[in-house]
Amino acid sequence: MITKYGLNTFLIASLFSIILLIIGIFSNNNFVKYPLIIISIAFLLFCINFFRDPERTPPNRDDVIVSPADGEIVIIKETSENEFVKDSVTQVSIFMSPLNVHVNRIPISGKVEMSKYVKGEYLVAFYEKADKRNERTEIGINSKHGKIMFTQVAGFVARRIVNTLKENDNVKMGERFGMIKFGSRSDIYVPKNWKLKVKLGDKVTAGETILFELNK
Repeated sequence: MITKYGLNTFLIASLFSIILLIIGIFSNNNFVKYPLIIISIAFLLFCINFFRDPERTPPNRDDVIVSPADGEIVIIKETSENEFVKDSVTQVSIFMSPLNVHVNRIPISGKVEMSKYVKGEYLVAFYEKADKRNERTEIGINSKHGKIMFTQVAGFVARRIVNTLKENDNVKMGERFGMIKFGSRSDIYVPKNWKLKVKLGDKVTAGETILFELNK
């Protein structure tokens, strides 16, 4: 299934690929014909892969926080979050390569109490300071176990963030809410009453991989 958040971009890219393919097929110059055919097919397959939106099954639990994005854990650190949580937190940063699924999902059920767009730069997404300097959205959810915040961060290639969440929305873990197009990053900020369940280098899946479990 192709995500609705990138359907227009996918259709335009697919049309471009088909035009290149037709030009290649009808070209009489073999030095043009075969490279165009290969490039057009490769680009179309890339777009299908990038804009895919597979089904996910979140854990049937309310005491965990799942990943908001597919990708690799590139940063884990203790820090302070002063915008929404306003407390000491554990920050987990997830880098999404262009080969990952880019549809983002809700990490915990609750009420959206913050959803805002922040202008910024387009540094490479795995740069540590990208979470504060890059263009991004910041989303805060108040759950039955307290507040968490997470972000969609634009990277060097990604220049388009889609976020459908509004303040006062009631959301459920695993629901789709947007995407970041063409390589990006997501950060999540969680208070210390949650136990970290991942480590650097882990590959995570949006809506399914447990990042934190509530300390009991």
